[in-house]
This record gives sequence, structure tokens and C-alpha cells, in this order.
Amino acid sequence: MLLKVKSLNLAAGRPVAILHANTARTLAVYVGERIKIKNKGEIIAIVDIAKGILKEHEIAISAEVMQELHLVEGYAVDVSVAPKPRSISYITEKLNGKELNYEKLYKIVSDIVNNSLNESEIAYLVSGIYIHGMSVNETANLTKAMVATGKQLKLKQKTVDKHGCGGVAGNRTTPIIVSICASAGLIMPKTSSRAITSAAGTADVMECIANVEFSIEGIKKIIAKTNACLVWGGALGLAPADDKIIQVERLLSLDPEAQLIASILAKKLAVNASYVLLDIPYGKTAKVTEQEALKLGKKFSAIAKIFKLKVKPLLSDGSQPIGNGIGPVLEARDVLAVLNRSESRPLDLELKALKLSAELLEFTGKAKKGKGMQFAKQILESKAAYKKFKEIIEAQGGSLASIEKKLQPAKLSFDVKAEKKGIVEEISNKGIAALARAAGCPSDKAAGCYLHVHVSKKVQKGDLLITIYAETEDKLGYAKKIYQELQPIKLK
Repeated sequence: MLLKVKSLNLAAGRPVAILHANTARTLAVYVGERIKIKNKGEIIAIVDIAKGILKEHEIAISAEVMQELHLVEGYAVDVSVAPKPRSISYITEKLNGKELNYEKLYKIVSDIVNNSLNESEIAYLVSGIYIHGMSVNETANLTKAMVATGKQLKLKQKTVDKHGCGGVAGNRTTPIIVSICASAGLIMPKTSSRAITSAAGTADVMECIANVEFSIEGIKKIIAKTNACLVWGGALGLAPADDKIIQVERLLSLDPEAQLIASILAKKLAVNASYVLLDIPYGKTAKVTEQEALKLGKKFSAIAKIFKLKVKPLLSDGSQPIGNGIGPVLEARDVLAVLNRSESRPLDLELKALKLSAELLEFTGKAKKGKGMQFAKQILESKAAYKKFKEIIEAQGGSLASIEKKLQPAKLSFDVKAEKKGIVEEISNKGIAALARAAGCPSDKAAGCYLHVHVSKKVQKGDLLITIYAETEDKLGYAKKIYQELQPIKLK
């Protein structure tokens, strides 16, 4: 069926087409199903249906379709029903607990990349992995499929990487580690994700200061100048299926273990990393217990061995948030305070960043065994790491000029004070993350919360526990309500 193009003038995040209700009836397609749109090239788009905004002979399409097929408004395109992908039957197999081989996983992943699967179908895949898990071989095959369906950053030099498995509020060690290790001469092309269930991802934090979306060639130029980068992986096409899966995981608030492993290793393989340090936090309100963290570390090592990738899992204390700020702007302030040696810097964040940097320096042979901490401290205390961070920011089109003004928290705030004298017994990572998200994180970058206390801190009645920041009265009110419901800070 030939239909005339009408632009939606919006990016939907995936190819979307709106049909007139009568046209959809003629084609026998329903909302959420797929059509094939052809004009020299072809693309699969997800269908929506409307009456008032277009005529029967028209098709309204999103920017993704316009760009892919090089269309302009008024063009005629051939529209037909797209067959249901075979990969849906493989997803059903996973939901039923069956192990999938490489060919089936590759088909699923490639269909995710080319938008042949919609969010609901991807959600079933995530649910199947979450419910039934994956074997070592199955996870390795998922990793391999993710790498095979994306681009790769091929550098001549050996590269190093660090990845945190999440679950701890704050914990913004990555920019500090990258700055220390790049100062020591290591090549560190750090591609990071945005928040899934947390208040901020490293990419969300870095975006407050610099550009994070670059092409592969753009990244190579940044690395040539600075030895490193701090960018969003989703803009590069490295393991692109993972970013689409993460969008669905964010909606479901799920992060299945096998998908987590495949996601991390695929992106490390895509940037040609030789050494990878994995930070696996554990604790009562972290993602995993200590026992689960040990098992996860062993699984990472087993799968990395298949790809001949040197991986060092490192278990860390995730019993409470790390740093003071929770949310993009507030976490960026913490990072700069540590790098700039501010007297008010969060020492727990500094210590963890130093420990992880020391491990990487020793792991890669840049420091002798037992000397990594001394080397890392020297780089940090001399402000060489701050200088390197400044170089990276400027190479990514940002600036640290007037940074205090740029990183102002949201104007609306609310102080939570201790209702009695006592000692801080527990600060829930999940509760604090939920609180910051209620306040508007990560989309409202200046929103979030600032911790004035940590576990074991003695407080008097009326002492500040936490300050909540939000952009609107509604969000601030909702965050107050969430605090009352969850009580994430407990005193004894």
C-alpha cells in the first residue's frame, strides 16, 4: 500500500509510524504490531493508530524513520505488514526456562538492534533471564552476540577499564579513578551508562560538566589528547542491544545478573580492553550479599576467561551510600571536591577511589605490588589527577570555569533533622536512591539529596540528617512523602 509521508517532527527513540484507523483496519494491523516501510531502503516500525491527525492516504512517522530512509514530507512510501520475528518464539523458550544457543541469542539481539522487537517483547526477555538465569555458556553467547551486533573501538594501545556493578547510592568513583590512572599513563576509554535503577549513572554526572555523546572517531581524538575519556556508551553503537535492553530494565526496575554480566563484558570487549577491574559492592541494602558477590565475581572470571580477557573482581563494602551527594549535580560536586582537595571533600569516596586506582595500577604493572596506593595518593594529592580531569573535560567540549555556579543544586530544598539523640545505625541504599528519584533524578540533574551523616555518626536531636533538593514543589512534596514511608536513615 502506497502512503504519503507526514513527519511527526519528534524523535521517539525508535522507529514509530502512526496509521489512520481505517488504513490500519485495511492492513489488519493493531497498536504495537509492526509494519515494513520501503523507499529505496526499508525499515521496520512499530504501529500506533489515530484518526484526527492524518488522512487515510497518509502515514505519520518519527524522526528515526525519516533519517534512516532519507525521507521528506510528501514522499510516497510502500507500507506492508511485517512478519512476526522468529526471535519471539526464542524469547518464549527462555520464559519457559530453556537454555538458548548462540544462534537463537544472536537472532534475538540482532532483532533488538534493528527494532524488530518492541518494548513488551524485550520485557519478556528480561523477565525470562531474571526468573531462570543463564548458564556460563549461555551468558558468554549473549555477550558474544552483543559484541557482534555493534561497532568496536579499535585502539593500537592496550586499554584498561573499571566497572562498578551498582547498587550503592553515590559511589561516583569512576571519574576520579580515570583521572588518576590516565595521569599514570594508562589508556582508559571509559564508556559509561546512564542510571537504570539509581539516582545517576556516570554519564548522567559527566553530562553536568561536559559533552558525553561522541562518535568513535571523536573518542579516538579525545584519547589521543588525554589518554582517556568519560562518555556515554549509548551514543557509540558499542553493543547497542544492551542500551535498548537497559531502557526496558529501567521501566521494570530489574537488572538480571546474566544480563548485567553480558552488558559489562560486551562493552569492555567492544573497546578492546585488556585489563578490567570490577567493583562488586555487597551489603544489606546493596544489590547482592557478600556470598552472592563472591559467586558473581567467579562467574565474571569464568566468562571473561572464554574471551581471554583479564578481569579482576574486587568485593567492596556496599552497606551504605558512598559520598555525600546523591544525584547528577550533587555527585559531580563530590568528584570535584576530591580532585580539587577541598577540605569538605567526602573522605569515604576518596578512599574507595584510591583503593580501586591502586588495584588497577598494580594489576596493569604500572606500580609494583603493594606500591599502588602510594602512587595513586601521590597523583591525587599533587593535583595531577585534577589537571588530567580538566584536560578530559575540555577535550569533551566542557569547562571547569565558574564550575560552582554551573553545579548549583535545585533551588527548592527540605532539611530532615534527627528527632532524637542517637547513633546512625543504617542508611539504606535502595531507600536513598528511591528518595532521590522521587525528587526528580536523574532527569532533573540538580535534584537529589545530600547526606550530612554516615553510619556510626553520633547525632543530637535537631541535627541535620539529609537535605532533599527538587525543581518543583510537587516533586519535593513527593520526596518528603517517600522519606516518611521508607525511613532510609535509622538511628539507635
